[in-house]
Formats: sequence, structure tokens, C-alpha cells
Amino acid sequence: MTTTRNICLIIAGTMMIFYFSSCARKVKFQNSSVVPAAKGSVKVKKDDNNNYGIKISIKNLAEPDRLQPSKHTYVVWMQTADNGTKNIGQINSSTGFLSSKLKASFETVSSFKPIKIFITAEDDAAIQYPGMEVILSTSNF
Repeated sequence: MTTTRNICLIIAGTMMIFYFSSCARKVKFQNSSVVPAAKGSVKVKKDDNNNYGIKISIKNLAEPDRLQPSKHTYVVWMQTADNGTKNIGQINSSTGFLSSKLKASFETVSSFKPIKIFITAEDDAAIQYPGMEVILSTSNF
């Protein structure tokens, strides 16, 4: 009876370890000096194909044209250990990502492990290098 109980406890413990190791890591954005009301978080989860799913949720993000100086879009950047900083997409208010309640979301998949995620205000979404106006940034994962 004790042996069966011990085996069950070992199996349950092993399952818990696998469960918690496969969970998404959630990191909050640091407070913004450019858009102080903006708050958000990033979830990063490694999938079965060794890719990283990245989900961003933001609230109270002002429209980019309301910034000083005015910008056209918000660009999401990912910093990696091996491949530097990459433009992974834009948060575009004209396509409905930002609602009247100033909520935004962004989702993508990367084959590179992110170290840090940050958002800049830019005039061009296809820009290859981030500008100086960092709106939101995470600490290192």
C-alpha cells in the first residue's frame, strides 16, 4: 500500500514539474515616461516545434499621432541573444487593434528566443532599426 502511494506521489510530482516547465512566462512592461498611463504584459511560450509564441496585451496606449512629435505607428521589437534586435511587427490602430478603450494586442511566433521585448513609436512600420522613442519595454526575461 505504501509503495503504491509513493509511486503515485512520484508520478504526480513529475507531472507537476512538466506542467510548470511548459507554462508561458509572463513579464510586465515597465512604466513608460512617454505614455505614462500605458500598461501591459508579454507572454512567451515555447511550443512543440521549439518556436516561441509571443502574445502582447496593452491598455491605455494613446494613438501614435497624439504623441509629441506625432508618429504613424507603434513597432514591436524583439531582442535576442544570437540575432540582435528584430522588427517583429506593428500595432496599427487603423486595423482595429486599438479600440476606443485604448486596448491593443499583438501576437506572433519566432524561431529565436526573446531576451527583451520593446515598443517604439515610428513613422514607418518597415523600419529595420528602432528609433529613440521607446514607449514600453520589458526587463530581460
